[in-house]
Amino acid sequence: MEQYIIREVRNSDKNDFIKIFNYFIKNSMAAYGEEKIPDEAFNFFRKSTEKFGFYVIECNEEVVGFGFVRPYNSVKSFDRAAQLTYFILPEYTRKGLGSRFLTLLTEKAKEKGVDTLLAHISSENERSLQFHKKQGFTECGRLKRIGTKFGKDFDVVWMQKFI
Repeated sequence: MEQYIIREVRNSDKNDFIKIFNYFIKNSMAAYGEEKIPDEAFNFFRKSTEKFGFYVIECNEEVVGFGFVRPYNSVKSFDRAAQLTYFILPEYTRKGLGSRFLTLLTEKAKEKGVDTLLAHISSENERSLQFHKKQGFTECGRLKRIGTKFGKDFDVVWMQKFI
C-alpha cells in the first residue's frame, strides 16, 4: 500500500529535488528552461523559501514531488503576496496529492500574513491550468509568446487566488 507524507525538505533531498526538476525540464513545458539545473539550485531555492518553507512529498520513503512558497517580491509593500511552485512526478498525480500539497502551502503562507497566492504557468501546461482553476485560482494576466521551448512558443499565464 502506498503511503504519502509531506515533510520539510532536508539536505539529503538535494539529489531527488534536482532529479525531479530536471525531469520536468527535459520532458514537459511545466519547467520553462531547456538546460538542466545545477546542484547549486537546491541551495538557491532553500534560501529563497526560508520565510515559508520548502517541502517534499514522499511515497514509501521515496521523494516524488517538491514544492514551496516564496515572496512574490522583496519590496515590503508586497508582503501580502506569495508565489507558489510545486512539481509532482506524473505517476503520482491524480491521487489528491496536488490538492493536499496546495492546502499545506496555503496554510504556511497564511501563517505569514499572505492573503494572495500567485502561480505562473506555461500556456502549454493545460493540466496545471485546469488544476489551478479547480482550486479557485483565476487568470489575472498573460504574457503572450514570451517563451520558446522545444521549438514552440508559449505564453506565461499568471493565476491568482485570494486566501
